[in-house]
Amino acid sequence: MADKNDKFDENVEGRYYVDRSCIACDACCIAAPDHFGMDEDDGHAFVKKQPTGDEEEELVVEAMEGCPVESIGSDGTD
Repeated sequence: MADKNDKFDENVEGRYYVDRSCIACDACCIAAPDHFGMDEDDGHAFVKKQPTGDEEEELVVEAMEGCPVESIGSDGTD
């Protein structure tokens, strides 16, 4: 389970985030490329855009559920 106290600084402010358990598998970037980016230098994903609207929310949730190490989290607030 992702830990909001251990999230990467690159995450944009908002509900969703990626924490330091990320293994840079790229699954989130494939599932929701408009919302996740990859820090190629450090080798980890981050949230680059928070979802707006139901369709975008579904993509981000799909990415979160598909994360093999559960490093994508939601703090439950906007």
